[in-house]
Amino acid sequence: MFRQSVLSLALVAFVASGAAAQTTIKVATVAPVNSSYHKALLDMGAEWEAKTSGRVKLTVYAGGTQGSEEATLRMMRPGVDQLQGNLLTSGLSSIDDAFSVFGIPFFFASNAEGQHVLERLAPMLEKRLEARGFKLLAWGSAGWVQLFSKTPISTLADVKAAKLFTTQGDDRLVQWYKKNGFNPVALNSSDIPAQMRLSTGMIDAAPMPPYLALLMQVFRDAKYMLDVDVAPLFGALVLTNSAWNKISPADQQVMLASAKATQARLLGEAAKQDETSIAAMKARGLTVNTPDAKTMASFRAEADRLVATIKGTLVPADVYDQAQRERDAYRKSKK
Repeated sequence: MFRQSVLSLALVAFVASGAAAQTTIKVATVAPVNSSYHKALLDMGAEWEAKTSGRVKLTVYAGGTQGSEEATLRMMRPGVDQLQGNLLTSGLSSIDDAFSVFGIPFFFASNAEGQHVLERLAPMLEKRLEARGFKLLAWGSAGWVQLFSKTPISTLADVKAAKLFTTQGDDRLVQWYKKNGFNPVALNSSDIPAQMRLSTGMIDAAPMPPYLALLMQVFRDAKYMLDVDVAPLFGALVLTNSAWNKISPADQQVMLASAKATQARLLGEAAKQDETSIAAMKARGLTVNTPDAKTMASFRAEADRLVATIKGTLVPADVYDQAQRERDAYRKSKK
């Protein structure tokens, strides 16, 4: 009888410990600490923990403390597993070229247009990620890329003459820039402020959304912004399939519901953040140059020419064609 009681107590303790088992998801992001993206992740993590009774916890490493997006993706590899999640922007293209479709210059004419195409392409893109070992939980937007520079830039020739920041790790993009007459310099995004500050820095121009330029204080040294709406900078929160599959189906549903609410927040805040960030930087000395119709036409004409070199090289042809069909259908519906 005594032995049976001991065994029963041990069984109860084992079951109880299993029920209380925790899964900690470690997520990296280069988004600055206390940025809206960082706060959104923290709020989502708090909700995960509360609604799963502590079974799922989220630890966020913001501000690029774990390295570049390329470096953090390596930390998510099977057998390494130092990280289980990532809030990525350009790093998505390192997983699959299809994500580069959103970075095509002047491909989209408005935020609404870009988000419409994102919504239509999302199921296909999520399947491509799944095949490469990742579960996409939420989309987001960092705003629209503008060009910040240390000296005034007004024409396409000025852009090509500038020492232009590009994300480190994508050698094909660097070669594409060079082939088309640009002067790219591949760096980690965290290097931008320091390099801009130096009188002999490696870069003197950087394409980035206004909100990030404000958060990183880039505008203090790059005092000029070319207002051209190059492209939307979309991103996504991804987990490794191995981490996702360890979580119970019930807790997965809780996490997905919270992630979708975070997605609405990240996509919805972008346009307003662009607007308020530009106003704040102008008040502190930023000069905004909005090209006239003739200059803008030359930018778009060059972009149309460059697209021919992007399709089938930097962006898979079928993905490009699908995005173009959805974009054109959207434009037709608005007319």
